[in-house]
Amino acid sequence: MTVRNPDSKKSKFKKIVVCTSARFYKQALKIEKELENLGFKVSVPLTARKMEKAGNYDVSFYKTWFKNPNDYNRKSFLMRNHINKVLSGDAVLVVNLRKNNIEGYIGGNGLIEMAIGFYFRKPIFILNSIPTDSPFYEEVLGMKPTFIEGDLTKIKL
Repeated sequence: MTVRNPDSKKSKFKKIVVCTSARFYKQALKIEKELENLGFKVSVPLTARKMEKAGNYDVSFYKTWFKNPNDYNRKSFLMRNHINKVLSGDAVLVVNLRKNNIEGYIGGNGLIEMAIGFYFRKPIFILNSIPTDSPFYEEVLGMKPTFIEGDLTKIKL
């Protein structure tokens, strides 16, 4: 089976897909606005938009699958939905902030989304550097991302 990169209809605006831990969705929405001001189209995770509408950024409220395993269907849906956004975007921006006393945290979903972007030759930008003791350090560097050190104007497409 051949996997193809479904190109979105090209517009004059480049589309950046924001990938990040749910803990950072509030910050991701702020970054979305900044990127739009820089002239980019931006796509964020569905739950980030849901949090914004509700004004509730408590991650545990949305991760219902921990209490009800049947809700992993929702988790699967959210993962597929965001992977489709990565496929239709022009670039990936990983928003990696401090989580669990780890600076530059990148979690499992972020790594998956980066890997898909990498496979389909999308430029990958990472907001902040990552610690050298990250369990994913080698894989992240192997994807040849551009670390922008918090400066969104360094994103060039």
